[in-house]
Amino acid sequence: MSHVTLKEKYTLLFPHLDEKTKRMVCAADAKALGRGGMTQVEKASGLSRMTINKGKKELEYSRGEAPSDKGRQRIRREGGGRKKLTEKYQALKSDLEALVDPYTRGDPENPLKWTTKSLRKLQSELQAKSYQISYVKIKDLLSEMEYSLQSQAKVKEGKDHPDRDSQFRYINDKTKEFLQSSRPVISVDTKKKELVGDFKNGGREYRPKGDPIKTNAYDFPSQSSGKAIPYGVYDVGENKGWVSVGKDKDTAMFAVNSIRSWWYKMGKPRYEGTHHLLITADNGGSNGSRNKLWKKCLQEFANETGLNITMCHFPPGTSKWNKIEHRLFSFITMNWRGHQLIAYETIVNLISSVRTEEGLRVKAELDENEYEKGIKVSNKEMEALNIDRHEFHEDWNYTIKPNNL
Repeated sequence: MSHVTLKEKYTLLFPHLDEKTKRMVCAADAKALGRGGMTQVEKASGLSRMTINKGKKELEYSRGEAPSDKGRQRIRREGGGRKKLTEKYQALKSDLEALVDPYTRGDPENPLKWTTKSLRKLQSELQAKSYQISYVKIKDLLSEMEYSLQSQAKVKEGKDHPDRDSQFRYINDKTKEFLQSSRPVISVDTKKKELVGDFKNGGREYRPKGDPIKTNAYDFPSQSSGKAIPYGVYDVGENKGWVSVGKDKDTAMFAVNSIRSWWYKMGKPRYEGTHHLLITADNGGSNGSRNKLWKKCLQEFANETGLNITMCHFPPGTSKWNKIEHRLFSFITMNWRGHQLIAYETIVNLISSVRTEEGLRVKAELDENEYEKGIKVSNKEMEALNIDRHEFHEDWNYTIKPNNL
């Protein structure tokens, strides 16, 4: 009997059974299923292992002599007994989520999450908030919330940096600080480059039966009309996105120009009067922490806008933790699956049409500028940067202030 079938069975039966009969039915199923049956029944029924074991004893009584009056179990009326902790403490799940979320690891596009905090550590922190709760119950709640204990083998993307988790916490704290003071926080990155032309794009869409769209058999760049380079800017607080679709090269100048376009088209009208901006980005590519041109272009942008630009880079090998990957790019990919990216205008229109039930809205624009590669930034130019490096990991965390203030 599968887990789904068990759950359906209990959903149908339980409204007609008293508590004792529920226990006995579940105990009988656990015994019939054999090895692993207790776990299956526990998950399907929602009853605890202790309760099902109690049902086992009651089944044994029913086969032998009836217990004495002293040993008889009173059947509790429906709704009796102790309240669930989540009913007693309305904010329990949200408080537990708040404790775990800043330190959550795992693939953010996967609904399963791993936590780096131990159950007893979480118990201690919840008890400090006046919750009377056991670590066993915390385990059950985390399971309901689709968390599990972290497995390094499942989240490893190469060699872990020793300060990886500390940097995650630092970024989380900075993000909270900015959002609580209504300052903009953006996540930026370059999406996968796409060939423009009559090429197959993964995915399906409804069409008349037996009439698929015909595309080139091979994806030869020589047969394309060029390549599209989507650089995205995701506004974390507003759940809004901007994408500049480049036609030339993915350089630091192109990246900062994309941020500039977002600022004037979306950011400045929303955050009128602010003088601070937080950017979270990967640690490589056009917006890498070691990219001198990236810092030089950010300085020019700061001078132009009067913004104090705080940069926080994710540790090496953790690109998928950048919010733009699963808050913006994943929806863009889903939206254009099955469509031919035959022209730049098509790509811009498909990106601009992204909508989600959670309120995500996206604007896109074609960037037809040409960007030179291999631009060298001299030591003198680097010394001219008005850069305030943070105490924690100054190579990953720094603020670039306007030179003209």
